[in-house]
Amino acid sequence: MPKEKSKITKAEFEKKVLEIAKKGLTSEKIGEQLKKQGIHSKEYSTKISKILKEKKQYINPDLKNTEEKLEKIKKHFESNKQDKRAMREKDRIFSKLRKLKKYFKSE
Repeated sequence: MPKEKSKITKAEFEKKVLEIAKKGLTSEKIGEQLKKQGIHSKEYSTKISKILKEKKQYINPDLKNTEEKLEKIKKHFESNKQDKRAMREKDRIFSKLRKLKKYFKSE
């Protein structure tokens, strides 16, 4: 991992954030990717989520992670109908997702 600081302009920083966002990553994962490259968002005094919101590419990480978890458990339950714990977990995660959508007022 490179530890040297690479100074880039604010415009280049935003461009890099949007480039990484195209891979489908949330703002927290984008921050991790940038830190691995030696770029820290604090130096640019702009939040990654704010940049993504301005460009209409923001995905709420809570919703995205919960939806992914629900898809995984649904896939597992389809092939393991006898798994009662998975059925309960599927219902629990679905309920959590519904509550999050209501809280964040999304569809």
